Amino acid sequence: MYGNQNYPSGERPKLDERVSPALVCTILTILMIIGIVWGFAAKSPLVIVIFLLPVVIYEVYRTRGASTTMSSWLLLAVLILEIIFIVFGISWDLGQYLGSGYSYVGGQYIPLGDIKILAPILLVLLSTILFLRTAGPYTKWLSVIIFASAFIIIYVMSPDMFRELLRSSIQQIFWYF
Repeated sequence: MYGNQNYPSGERPKLDERVSPALVCTILTILMIIGIVWGFAAKSPLVIVIFLLPVVIYEVYRTRGASTTMSSWLLLAVLILEIIFIVFGISWDLGQYLGSGYSYVGGQYIPLGDIKILAPILLVLLSTILFLRTAGPYTKWLSVIIFASAFIIIYVMSPDMFRELLRSSIQQIFWYF
């Protein structure tokens, strides 16, 4: 019953599978590659974020478990906030506000800085949760696209922050071994 408690009949509604999920994921992957190349060429994270929107929307549609549904909806909310931050030029140094350069989130020390950088970091964390918690191959596929795209968004926004985050992640990986 876990994950089904939100449905009145106790059963999850079936997904509309008239169009192959493999085909949809392939098309979304191709579109995301186009968005990444375009975003790199234009040095614009907004292009990459906009191309990521259909991937996240399809992820919301595909997820069915309690934690994965929450993660996918949070992904969508974070992505919409990121679009608002970029379009309206909202910039706020969260590290300075909190008086700390790092925050411990989800077992990982996250470098703090401009709030526009924090949104893709949250995308990385939420897509990792989706990858680890979901059972479906298509939702895993979509979470990998989101994960890779979020790192690329960070790189386009701030190559220095990208290097710091990558260094921190590698240190965490080696700490486990």
